Amino acid sequence: MNGDYSRPEDLTWKCRKCNVNLVVGPATLSYMDNRMTADLPQCPICGFVLISEELALGKMAEVEQVLEDK
Repeated sequence: MNGDYSRPEDLTWKCRKCNVNLVVGPATLSYMDNRMTADLPQCPICGFVLISEELALGKMAEVEQVLEDK
């Protein structure tokens, strides 16, 4: 699932905890003992990662299904 999965509108969000704008950077995702890296919007201070509904229900759901089928 490597790649840039950010959208311009994602960068208008602010971290609620730190009150700073999100920036795109590498995030490590894990599922069923598998690790993947993707560029996602995240807080530069606390590391909170924003995963859009579109990404969660689209590409991430596809990857989960592939891993479960193994």
